[in-house]
Amino acid sequence: MRTPLTQRVQKHRDAMRASGLRPVQIWLPDTRSPGFLEECRRQARIVAAADAMDTDTDAFIDAALADLGDEADA
Repeated sequence: MRTPLTQRVQKHRDAMRASGLRPVQIWLPDTRSPGFLEECRRQARIVAAADAMDTDTDAFIDAALADLGDEADA
């Protein structure tokens, strides 16, 4: 026999499925695990170093923003 809580959960899941949605399970890093913070810092340093070497992206973004400004004036 189902408890009222499991019945409510099942009703909610059925309604979500009826609206065209489906459940998806995803796995994320455990932010509480030892070493998580240091791994974030390590990856951030890698991204920052790559970003510092890439001057083309800044020029591209500036040009794209300038184009958007021209269209907004029209």
